[in-house]
Amino acid sequence: MNIDERGIAFPCRGDWLYGVLSQPEHPSQRGVVLVVGGPQYRAGSHRQFSLLARYLAANGIAALRFDYRGMGDSDGMARTFENIDDDIRCAIDHIFDQIPQLREVVLWGLCDGASASLFYAHCDPRVRGLILLNPWIRTEQGEAKAYLRHYYAKRLFNADLWSKVFSGRFDYKSAVQSAYRIVGSSLGVRRPVFSGAPASSPEGSLSLPDRMLHGLTAFDGKVLLILSGKDLTAREFVDVTSGSRRWRRALESQRVQRRELAEANHTFSQRDWRDQVAHWTQQWVRSW
Repeated sequence: MNIDERGIAFPCRGDWLYGVLSQPEHPSQRGVVLVVGGPQYRAGSHRQFSLLARYLAANGIAALRFDYRGMGDSDGMARTFENIDDDIRCAIDHIFDQIPQLREVVLWGLCDGASASLFYAHCDPRVRGLILLNPWIRTEQGEAKAYLRHYYAKRLFNADLWSKVFSGRFDYKSAVQSAYRIVGSSLGVRRPVFSGAPASSPEGSLSLPDRMLHGLTAFDGKVLLILSGKDLTAREFVDVTSGSRRWRRALESQRVQRRELAEANHTFSQRDWRDQVAHWTQQWVRSW
């Protein structure tokens, strides 16, 4: 299938945002908007977003990827995933302007791009699907528990660790200080406050996990959750959500599907992992 890939620019509250629209010759009525996570820009780590957008377009699905304000080539002050609702809305406006036959979109986000998509989706009826990869749900306590469960436990069976111990090269002082800090954090009762939400927002005082849960339960579209087996962020997401009855109920809904790549890391750095994610994305977007 022939595809048209072109650079785009569109306004957002007085600044210009830049991106790339990958458009098939005969696009379907459902498109995809990629929401960049972390300190990245529209190409994505290992060019994953570029490759994904081209794959989708080659299979009849239009895809838009862009730099939000303050990132990549876009104008404006730098901001975090906590404050990009306007950027996502303007990107969706633009893809609808460019493709008249479009009827709805799916937001696709990795890491805190997934969290930002959860914040936004329920506010825009044009968004009918979410694809969330390794969602960022970090709190100080959750991170500490994930380290204890998934890192330090494995360290006990690591041959290099015991080699250092028996050779006298092990730094006991640093190890004890680190373990003390992490155990203390994991047992802490202080509840992190999500400070990035607008003060006027009813969810502005919620913790990050609670605000994400609010976004998920308020959204009535379909959700595809993709997790990496060898990623601490994904393990923390699993730990937090499995420990909450409300989260478990939300994720067990029939509208939520789940996939896991057991060997993959956080950014899907190998080609076969990226290809699998692209295939799952294309199949799922075409599945309803």
